[in-house]
Amino acid sequence: MDSVPDLTGSLRVVEALKAQPVAPSNGPRQWWKGPLDVEGLALGAVQAAATSLNALVGVPGRYSLASGATAAAFDSLGHLRIAGEKPEGFAPMSGFRRTSDGWIRLHANYPHHAARLTSALSVSTPQDVEHALLGMTSVAAEEAITANNGVAAAVRTRDEWIATPMYGTASSGPWIRISRPPPSASESPQLSRWFPAAVPRHPLAGLKVLDLTRVIAGPTATRLLGALGADVLRIDPPQLPELSDVFIDSGFDKRSAEADLRDPAAMEAVRLLIESADVVVTGYRDGGLDPFGLAPEALLLARPDLVIVTLSAWGSGGPWNGRRGFDSLVQAACGIAERYGRTTDDGWQPGALPVQALDHATGYGLAAAAIALLAERLRSGRGGAARLSLARTAEELFRLPAVAGHGGSLPDPELRVMDSPYGRLRYVGPPIMADGVPLEYSKGPVRYGTSHLRWQ
Repeated sequence: MDSVPDLTGSLRVVEALKAQPVAPSNGPRQWWKGPLDVEGLALGAVQAAATSLNALVGVPGRYSLASGATAAAFDSLGHLRIAGEKPEGFAPMSGFRRTSDGWIRLHANYPHHAARLTSALSVSTPQDVEHALLGMTSVAAEEAITANNGVAAAVRTRDEWIATPMYGTASSGPWIRISRPPPSASESPQLSRWFPAAVPRHPLAGLKVLDLTRVIAGPTATRLLGALGADVLRIDPPQLPELSDVFIDSGFDKRSAEADLRDPAAMEAVRLLIESADVVVTGYRDGGLDPFGLAPEALLLARPDLVIVTLSAWGSGGPWNGRRGFDSLVQAACGIAERYGRTTDDGWQPGALPVQALDHATGYGLAAAAIALLAERLRSGRGGAARLSLARTAEELFRLPAVAGHGGSLPDPELRVMDSPYGRLRYVGPPIMADGVPLEYSKGPVRYGTSHLRWQ
């Protein structure tokens, strides 16, 4: 069996990880069909998180992963049932649409994105959207929609993506870009304000995590931190509510509050939370939170012991800096949709990965980075920052070599049930095991936006 790709290389700039062996794994190496090693990306990302955990607690091999649990976790929304009902799929105006010269991928699940899409095309219905796009090239439609702050990406071949100026930005640097504040001559080293608990299933007990993320990747990271015992407080803007099903799927073991950062009183409450936080996770478009003083550099200047991990769709810099994006759009832009395309009776059509692997892999990479920086903080008393992007995760997937063979079968996922304010939930657990025993979520999702702006 082929080994799991080692994705811990970018974490090993952290002293605490340099000599740490990769976490053990078991189970089949392949199970999804397709031209890219999606299994390798999934297993490697979860293995990176488990490896960081082993470094944090100083017990090599305590945390491990299994293929079945990893596959299930990467399709957590697909396994979720809310009061017996399946989560809603993509909205009517989302998905692939034909253009005059090819295809474009639209994302209109959020009402404000749907409004920006129809405004950009001067239409009002899904049928009107399709008709308008047939009179435009894919790139022209992409530019018109994104110029109106909408969300779309032309379906490009891999070679077309490589030829764009954006490719150089998306493919450069390590998968996880880590930076640490330089020591100050006037600053005396101080002990970490938090230490791991001697509880294998909840080593992060007492850790304070401020979650400023949305959709899938960031909330996946903080869901894992919560499962490991951290006090996770997610904050969303009241003017842009999260999609309910997505929120429920990622809402285990965390609390949920609303705060309009444009309101001085709300911003002050968030600043007070940051003053005592251990970890801050952000997941908006690059630079989107900078006007509120929440850039990683500004936070580290005020709190050198803080751990900050952040993600965006397209990364920092480059011609798409600040552009909005989602997993499905990155797949369309970088050549994945082309690789997974197929010929039908209606001609060639683009395709997609078997799961939203860019989102989930980036989420476990975020968790791995946060835990690695916490391990380093125990050693030096200083925190640090880590940046990831969905586009860079896509490049990591393309760099994985092809795997020979036809894969193996996985056991049916272990389904759990739990009562919640939304009704009885059926769900799958985290993909990591502690001393051979699968981790479990302790608490179900709370009602959206009902938590107080304070730590427990």
